[in-house]
Amino acid sequence: MEQTLPELVTRLDGLEKSLGMATTINSEVFYWWCTALMLAIHAGFLAYEMGASRAKNALASGMKNLIAFAFLVPSFYYVGWWIYLAFPTGFSIADGSEAGLPWSTNMGPNLADNASGIFFAAFTLFAATTASIMSGSVIERIRISGFTILAIFLGAVVWILGASWGWHPDGWLTTVWGLHDVGAAGCVHTVAGFFTLGVLINLGPRIGRFTADGKLVNIAGHNMPMSLIGLMLIVMGFFGFLGGCIIYTGDTWTTIYNTPATLSAFAFNTLMGVSGGMIGAYLVTRDPFWMMSGALIGVISSASGLDLYYPGFAFLISFFGGCLMPKLNDILVEKFKIDDAVGAVAVHGFGGVWGVLAVGLFASGYPNVAGPDISLGGQFASAVVFMVLGFVPGYALSYVLKVFGLLRVSEAAEIAGLDKVEVPASAYPESSIPAFENDPVSPSPAE
Repeated sequence: MEQTLPELVTRLDGLEKSLGMATTINSEVFYWWCTALMLAIHAGFLAYEMGASRAKNALASGMKNLIAFAFLVPSFYYVGWWIYLAFPTGFSIADGSEAGLPWSTNMGPNLADNASGIFFAAFTLFAATTASIMSGSVIERIRISGFTILAIFLGAVVWILGASWGWHPDGWLTTVWGLHDVGAAGCVHTVAGFFTLGVLINLGPRIGRFTADGKLVNIAGHNMPMSLIGLMLIVMGFFGFLGGCIIYTGDTWTTIYNTPATLSAFAFNTLMGVSGGMIGAYLVTRDPFWMMSGALIGVISSASGLDLYYPGFAFLISFFGGCLMPKLNDILVEKFKIDDAVGAVAVHGFGGVWGVLAVGLFASGYPNVAGPDISLGGQFASAVVFMVLGFVPGYALSYVLKVFGLLRVSEAAEIAGLDKVEVPASAYPESSIPAFENDPVSPSPAE
């Protein structure tokens, strides 16, 4: 049946609109499943922190993660997403930031907007990850109320300000210094790691962590297999996290900076990073917990340059990170008496710095779209900004909480176990743990 020219034009126009909608739907579905996969990160943090705690503190450690996640979703909705859109150039409010206000049409079921909700969801899960990074370090002596305040401030204000500056196409760290950090080693891991360091200084070590003459005492968690499974779940969730770091336009992929990228590069380098970090950490520690923590170190070490590295080189960068970070943790704990229960400052804080610097060392001269070419100076300066942005608020807010008695539980509560005083439930009700009543560092019968 013959068609007139106007009918053909109308049909072609309809086909074009259908293809455009298919592209939009594909983009939405991609980020929907990235967000779903990122939930594995939080299941992983939940398991590994409970396993790293003594039995008397297992539920309190888990509750911190659950509460932080629950509070951060509305906090990020009302505050965080607007901060990201508002401050890429510094502290002046950018045009278009009103799209992130909670009463904006973009922040609800707007049929004309197929992007805001899925990007908000991905960034919200990034925010919750920053709180979970802090959560493990402070187990067994922090008040749940104090932790919740710290988590909301870190996840809904501090890290997202760093993301606006350095993980945004118009962010001043990129447009002025040429920062390249596609996998958020700086704005997520460095900021969260150094925020945690500030908190730990005010929080202090667990009772019994150091002897009177300053010698380190090992305090083992009650369930290392649980911790190892949790860490592997975090690795799994990283594939959603890193998928959310790449922009899908239907026919091309770009980084957050609008530079070209492929999921193939992310796949190659993420897997090589995981294995490099695991092997490096295993060789220097022979410790299963640190071997699996090395997987996280490896991903973070390669994260900033996932779009640039040759896979064999990503392996070497991550292998070096896996060898170095456990040693830096030893220095932090033994020399400076910082009781980081899971090594998060080293894994995420120092690991994030290494990831940012590695791009400056090995990809210097690669062009950015929105600013100067990548350089070691620009990467170093940006890493310093992320460290300061994390540490100063973390130290200041935790100090205020300490002054008002909201940071740490009482000595009696810590010795008895946080589950008894902070959680109206028992992790292992059919067993008794008498050793903990008198000796806070005795191993649990469950070990």
